[in-house]
Amino acid sequence: MKKQILVTWIGNTDLASLHATLKSKKEKLVIEKEFEKQRTTIRKTEGDGPVQGLINGETFTEIHVLSNYSPAATRLYTNWLKKKVKTHQAKLTNVTDHAQILATVTPILDKLKLLEDQDLCFHTSPGTPQMASIWILLAKSKYPATLFQTYRDQINKVEIPFDVTVELLPKLFNEPDRFWQHLIDDGPEDTPGFRDIKGTSLPIKEAIGRAKRAALFDVNVLLLGEAGTGKEMFANAIHKASPRRDSPFVAINCAAISPQLIESELFGHRAGAFSGADKAHDGAFTQADGGTLFLDEVGECDLSLQAKILRALQPPHGDSPCKRVFRPVGGKKDLMADVRVVAATNRNLADEIRNGNFREDLFYRLSTITVKLPALRERLGDIHVLAKSLLVQINEQLESNQRPGYVTKTLAADTVKFLESYHWPGNVRELYNALVQAAIMQDSSRLKPRDIQSAVSSIPALHADTAPQGSPAIKQGMPRQVTFNDNFDIDQYLGDIERKLLEQALAETGDNKSAAGKLLGLGEKSGFKVMARMRKEKVGLLPPKS
Repeated sequence: MKKQILVTWIGNTDLASLHATLKSKKEKLVIEKEFEKQRTTIRKTEGDGPVQGLINGETFTEIHVLSNYSPAATRLYTNWLKKKVKTHQAKLTNVTDHAQILATVTPILDKLKLLEDQDLCFHTSPGTPQMASIWILLAKSKYPATLFQTYRDQINKVEIPFDVTVELLPKLFNEPDRFWQHLIDDGPEDTPGFRDIKGTSLPIKEAIGRAKRAALFDVNVLLLGEAGTGKEMFANAIHKASPRRDSPFVAINCAAISPQLIESELFGHRAGAFSGADKAHDGAFTQADGGTLFLDEVGECDLSLQAKILRALQPPHGDSPCKRVFRPVGGKKDLMADVRVVAATNRNLADEIRNGNFREDLFYRLSTITVKLPALRERLGDIHVLAKSLLVQINEQLESNQRPGYVTKTLAADTVKFLESYHWPGNVRELYNALVQAAIMQDSSRLKPRDIQSAVSSIPALHADTAPQGSPAIKQGMPRQVTFNDNFDIDQYLGDIERKLLEQALAETGDNKSAAGKLLGLGEKSGFKVMARMRKEKVGLLPPKS
């Protein structure tokens, strides 16, 4: 059996696992400073962490640990491993920059003198997704290696079913965004700025992948998506993952400010510029100097303001793309600021341009990179983890308000199924509001489907076409307006509705007539009532599931 040489990065989860075991306040502070540099908090972790978990479960001849943390934090961690390791201190200015990561690991790998009876091994779990991507590329090309992946107490050898030269490179050149984000299974948790975005479905991973790439470059980004899909959260994540993370992030909701005031909010004003302007005011472009300006609902701006925004977004000839020149209201001189602009809208800007409501030249100025955020109904597989995460936040908020008698809420298993059956026209915002309402209104610790149903049906007209199948809310899915004619038969019409309800209830309960009756609110002895209605409406038993 060949001896194994391990090369691995240290990641945030590794440091968090170390932090949980430290008793010395001085040593804890060393680790806490590393997270403060990233402007993030230490996540509670259980177990040893990826690196410790791997080296405890596998035997390695040599262990090479790469660290982009301070020497003090690195030393604390390697001592905690209680294994003989070789430490390589890195100096990455951007832990998501593939070129920097490659330039760091290549000299280290070149110096390793591997013998015929030795295997090179890379650990893909610690560090950023970009670090894992580089391990995968190198393992399948210049430095053939075994790839390890750890998750909690599980250790897996990763098989990559492609050939670099034949399959990988064409995809890399033709679809770089899609390629990079799917090289590994990791979510956004290890990328600064994206930790609060939950989900592993393909639509959200594609959006996250594009946003991560956009964050690395000083270009304008346009976020597109329905209301409630998390556009401001993405804008904030792009800022935090960018080299501008230590500078201001300023958000302006263009729809929430009157047309008379929004120019002043964006560009500032001089004292006496208009009635009530008693003193000078710095606008958002000035406040965001060096950082990021988020223009939410930019599609709501009128044409005159669009022209002024367009002028501000045109950098001086030969200057950096984020140099902005603008004039405050009432001012006589132009000002200059270094601002990256992220804009967002839920409008169809192509239609707005055709209708003369939005400037085409401003659209192209804003949309250097576009990121389409998926509606929640397009990523139903994420609802479980998303709802659980939101409920944790809600519990913390309500508990912090010290509401007498408040009981921490969890989701019942059938409630998760209910959440996944609903189309969520208001997207994540509606999901959050429904969970808040259910948590406040219910005294029991477990939220039931009826608790959520009560919340989402508060405004039934908004949800008439999106009620969950097979639930009492299906009544809201019936047509609100009927076209009457000479052939209309009310008994037949109502019979059709009753038959559909019976079929759906039976389908959801797996042909359990008693359960279907309860679901339909038929009360005691509901199984007999369902049988009677089945005979009346000629609803037969469904075929057995294959």
